[in-house]
Amino acid sequence: MTKHANHKTSVSALMGSPVVDAKGGTFGHVREFAVAPSIDAAHIHGMVIKQALAKRGDRHSVVPVTHLQLTSTGAIQLRDTAEPIPLPDDERYLLLERDLLDQQIIDVHGHKVVRVNDVNLVWENWEENGAEGSQPLSLRISEVEVGMRGAVRRLLKGLPQQPVNRLSARFGASCIPWDFVDLIDRDPARRVRLRVEQDRLSTMHPSDIADILEELAPPERHALFLSLNEEVAAEALEEVKPKMQQSLIESLDSEQIAGIVEEMDPGAAADLLSELTDERSEAILEEMDPEERQEVEDLLEFSGNSAAGRMTTEYVAMPAAGIVDQAINALREFEGDIETITDIYLLDEEERITGLIPIVRILLAEPHVSLSGLPQGHLVTCSVDANGRKVAELFDKYNLRSLPVVDRDKKLVGVIHAEQVIALLRASR
Repeated sequence: MTKHANHKTSVSALMGSPVVDAKGGTFGHVREFAVAPSIDAAHIHGMVIKQALAKRGDRHSVVPVTHLQLTSTGAIQLRDTAEPIPLPDDERYLLLERDLLDQQIIDVHGHKVVRVNDVNLVWENWEENGAEGSQPLSLRISEVEVGMRGAVRRLLKGLPQQPVNRLSARFGASCIPWDFVDLIDRDPARRVRLRVEQDRLSTMHPSDIADILEELAPPERHALFLSLNEEVAAEALEEVKPKMQQSLIESLDSEQIAGIVEEMDPGAAADLLSELTDERSEAILEEMDPEERQEVEDLLEFSGNSAAGRMTTEYVAMPAAGIVDQAINALREFEGDIETITDIYLLDEEERITGLIPIVRILLAEPHVSLSGLPQGHLVTCSVDANGRKVAELFDKYNLRSLPVVDRDKKLVGVIHAEQVIALLRASR
């Protein structure tokens, strides 16, 4: 028995290849490559073969790759046990030529949208004639070609492979590993049915997702946004411009938008709703949980250019008489974006702000030490009606990471973080 190493190939190289039966007679030709994402998204489940001698209505069959073998010349042959089945009418498979070639995809690693020119494949467990007891043959999807090399191979599809490979090799490889590919489907429901992974997008920074959304045409943009879970959709929505926000949510019903808005920072949610009509905004607020709705409604009362219009109500505050262990517990129970929390604010019995303590001081202190006894940061505040220019000046002058916002009675009502000031400055350009 002669054993071969894994053998590289591609969709363009295999498309149209002849397939012979177990006796060496012509069975048909390769017409598609079926992936079953719910079973294994990294391998070809079966080849769609156009049979040579079948009735017209049954000419396309799916043959699992495990029912195939490669001859010593690399020809595709059915095993004795092969059982071709008719290609189903439903969309249980992801078909590579139909659903991937010439389509836009997301390069999750490179954070960009690209178009697929070819798909590179690897034959695994190739043993001449599929000897009994050997491992089943498999065909792994290794990477997608997005450069000229893949385009040339597809253009010359059907010609002898050696000259095609020599010509395409003149162009440098521009490939994306399959693990870094996320598909864009205009029908999000189909994506769910196929169980195409969405975890890849969730690993990206929200600003990168926002950039990708802006690169896409409206149908693909809408489909991609609908495929995101509510938390990721909320983070991405916070990063895009108001006009794009409205475009993304205009076709969603109030309940869907409410689910996303509840995951947003209250200040960002208020900014979003303030750009909508009163009727639309009220309908969304009605669908929200009472607690989140109240926070957003309170912020909607303020001018968007004021400090109150820029602040968030998600912060951590403690009684000045509290101890370190209580502050640690408050941090553990905090439901907002914990990465934005740089300080804990101390309040007196009237909820007036009396000081702030950097998080690092709390983490290094003993559990039962009084918060008021810890070294405190320099306290700078602004009033609710301070304008954006004043807020930016305070951040610049005192090199702030966050700025507490107080009302006329000096009670803490919100906090402005540095990222919100950066967004303000970008919007004013």
